[in-house]
Amino acid sequence: MSIPDPSNVDPNSSGERLEFCLALPDWLEQLRLGVADRRFDDDEARMGWVVDLARRNVAEGTGGPFAAAVFDGQSGFLVAPGVNLVVTARASIAHAEVVALTLAQRRLVTHDLGSAGSFELFTSTEPCAMCLGSIPWSGVKRVVCAAAGEDAESIGFDEGAKPTDWVASLENRGIRVVRELLREQGRAVLSDYAASGGIIY
Repeated sequence: MSIPDPSNVDPNSSGERLEFCLALPDWLEQLRLGVADRRFDDDEARMGWVVDLARRNVAEGTGGPFAAAVFDGQSGFLVAPGVNLVVTARASIAHAEVVALTLAQRRLVTHDLGSAGSFELFTSTEPCAMCLGSIPWSGVKRVVCAAAGEDAESIGFDEGAKPTDWVASLENRGIRVVRELLREQGRAVLSDYAASGGIIY
């Protein structure tokens, strides 16, 4: 589908059918299939894999320096990965967490992951205001983060109006939060992205 010049778009025109579809980049879909039978035994293994996704997303030119994944908290198996696709998908909501949560829900055929088991969200950087808002309704039981929000802000990313007590707000809903797991590795991806002239939004 070609994207029209916004200045020439007639809002009253019927035009093409509007659709909403997000798909993993080919490299990530292949990688996902390659680890379908792999058990990620601990938090470090899961987070290391997620941080590597963020790094590769930048290297492949498929999006920003952020990645996330939903894992089965009981078995350690990957349910769905996600990477930031904002610029390439031309969709401001296509943050890594939203992509991972949505694909996990689609895969498990439910809008509420809490009804399907005990699932956990791992993210290479703490959630921004939008992603934070999506977490309580997703049904995940735990959120594990690498880089801090201020690490993203330090290179110019806008994390939005996130409450200072966001961890408590999730934990009050029964969602456990782990912060700064492999923070230096997550921060390095952000720094490398900025140094390479990546788009900041």
